[in-house]
Amino acid sequence: MVITKTPFRMSFFGGGTDMEKFFREYGGTVISTTIDKYCYVTVRHLPRFFYYSTELAYSKMERVNEVGDIEHPAIREAMKMLDMHEIRLTYEADLPARSGLGTSSSFAVGMLNAFHCLKGTYAGKKQLADEAIYLERGLCQENGGWQDQIAASFGGMNRIDFRRDGYEVHPFGSCAASSGRKRNSRGCL
Repeated sequence: MVITKTPFRMSFFGGGTDMEKFFREYGGTVISTTIDKYCYVTVRHLPRFFYYSTELAYSKMERVNEVGDIEHPAIREAMKMLDMHEIRLTYEADLPARSGLGTSSSFAVGMLNAFHCLKGTYAGKKQLADEAIYLERGLCQENGGWQDQIAASFGGMNRIDFRRDGYEVHPFGSCAASSGRKRNSRGCL
């Protein structure tokens, strides 16, 4: 069983400059920090004793046999992306969805991290951010910028510079070290 704890974020400056269409032409900068409110994703292999092969618990319960039958777009596309099958996933959070603090992106980062850990693979901060951006903006076709996924993945207080070719994260002092994202020797939370 894997349990991830991923922080929510608060932005101070630069909202809107993280939109890909904008920063690819003009560049952009966001200053944000993660806060002491989190989302928790629990993932484990589901024993083959049930009439379903995948069970998901978030604001609703889903029990399916085929990944393609999953209603939640982010879970469905992430499971396809990382070839996940026969799992039980639960989601809980300290704050409600649509609070304006990047909750869906924190969920995406936490879920992807949990999937990698369950598979026994390590995904670093940049990889998790990039995969979460691809999941939400590419596969799920959700509108929005990139700052939420980056903040949730990197943690702490950061200046995120957006350029034509991507982004760079610049931590502010000791905040990066105290982001609350502790990992074991395999890189799992």
